[in-house]
Amino acid sequence: MNTRYFTITDPARESAAVGQAAEILRRGGLLAIPTETVYGLGADGLNEDAVRHIFEAKGRPQDNPLILHIPDAGWLARYCKNVPETAYRLAERFWPGPLTMILSKADCVPLVTTGGLDTVGMRCPDHAVTRAIIAAAGVPVAAPSANTSGRPSCTSAAHVREDMDGRIDGVVDGGACRVGVESTIIDLTCTPPRLLRPGGLPLEDLREVLGEVAVDKAVTQPMAAGEKPRAPGMKYRHYAPKAPVTVVTGAPRASARRLLASLGERDGVICFDEFAPLFAGQIVHRLGASGDKLAQSQRVFDALRTFDETQVPAIWAQCPDSAGLGFAVGNRLKKAAGFHTESADEGVLVLGITGGTGAGKTTLLRALERHGALVLDCDAVYHEMLRSDAPLRADLTAAFGEVFAPDGGLDRQKLGKIVFGDDAALARLDGIIFRHLPRALARRMEASGARLIALDAIKLIESGLGTLCDVTVAVTAPEEVRVRRIMARDGISEDYARARVRAQRSEEDFRADCGAVFENNYPTPAQAALAAEEFVDTIIKKSKED
Repeated sequence: MNTRYFTITDPARESAAVGQAAEILRRGGLLAIPTETVYGLGADGLNEDAVRHIFEAKGRPQDNPLILHIPDAGWLARYCKNVPETAYRLAERFWPGPLTMILSKADCVPLVTTGGLDTVGMRCPDHAVTRAIIAAAGVPVAAPSANTSGRPSCTSAAHVREDMDGRIDGVVDGGACRVGVESTIIDLTCTPPRLLRPGGLPLEDLREVLGEVAVDKAVTQPMAAGEKPRAPGMKYRHYAPKAPVTVVTGAPRASARRLLASLGERDGVICFDEFAPLFAGQIVHRLGASGDKLAQSQRVFDALRTFDETQVPAIWAQCPDSAGLGFAVGNRLKKAAGFHTESADEGVLVLGITGGTGAGKTTLLRALERHGALVLDCDAVYHEMLRSDAPLRADLTAAFGEVFAPDGGLDRQKLGKIVFGDDAALARLDGIIFRHLPRALARRMEASGARLIALDAIKLIESGLGTLCDVTVAVTAPEEVRVRRIMARDGISEDYARARVRAQRSEEDFRADCGAVFENNYPTPAQAALAAEEFVDTIIKKSKED
């Protein structure tokens, strides 16, 4: 079959193309149409043969019901009976828009369209081109998502081409979908109304109009064998790339730590933007910032779909919380994973401790240890890795040549001659360390079972480790205090101590980068220790309140 492609940006000015697309539907053909949610694979919903061709093209199970798309609420009475007043209230508030209402079907709607049910899903899409095509065709358009059944849904005409070129009559390119997840489906044939699928209209918005809304169990767990789905996407494994997916739920930092600790060297990652640098060396697809649910809904299917172009053996995905569009995004990720999920431990408090030489970090770290904290010295962990971590050693050798001595240890003098005085080489070394160290630390944190953890890192922010921390703390002290401490500790001259202090980042930089500051300018160690205890108590108390 030769698939015809239409690009329509203005239905009023391009009425000829709209009419040609509508003619495909009128004669029983298959037409991929854009909507604000995802692209749909459309056919005349009253034409049984045309509808059967949808199932054939997609490889879709016959008991998976379809949704009828109409251009306005005035068409409801044509294809539904006993339409409740709530349907018109919802249509007035949310149509055109990403809302599908389950209503009792009229006799003219064939059972093949409804999956054998006496109900039908009705939707008015918020896309002017598609509404114009439906109106011109004069028939309701049955349109599931335009992907091969089981694959991630299509959010662009390019995605449709991948799955449907040569299998359908036409594709209307209406641009990228601005919502990115399918419509919300609400069943109005029961009391209270029941959410069958979270989607582009948040559940909170529905409850503003309807009051109580029940959530079907199929939203949060697989349907049992033999159960009949009342709406698309309820029963079958859906939205799935070829590689198996594991979804990690929990607060963003906690789920990032779990991903970092769990994924294999070749695994793919779907993560929030702020954590992407932690996964350098992996194939990463950014889901959007952890607080940007719209970006997440726009990107989730693209992220899942594009992994099929790779050879990743597995995919790990961060999951947003269930507020707003996050409910729909999380549902799609979990469906893609076949509900294979892991819960990150949200009861762990991770503090990142940083500051310049002589600032007095040790005082604060000892106070944390007295509170039972696991303290991980990042520099010490790195030096342990130099002996035992094969991927780190391989990357260092590839970048700088044979820098390991015959006994297996790092030849520090040789590496130092290469990187010191060469900013590009030093940046390359830092990049290698920053790629390997966070994963090693995350694995230690996960394995420890500790509820309070402190990371001691002078390059806490530059390494990306700060994004894993619930609280970042800058330990500071005036330059003169730091100089005296370094002289006493290391037995060096004042000039050398002062040069070391001034070679590091300024106190203002540390303060600006961190969420909290411990000013360690106390005249005696006892006073500093007492202040550190009070500081830790305050941090822990605040974290529990939050």
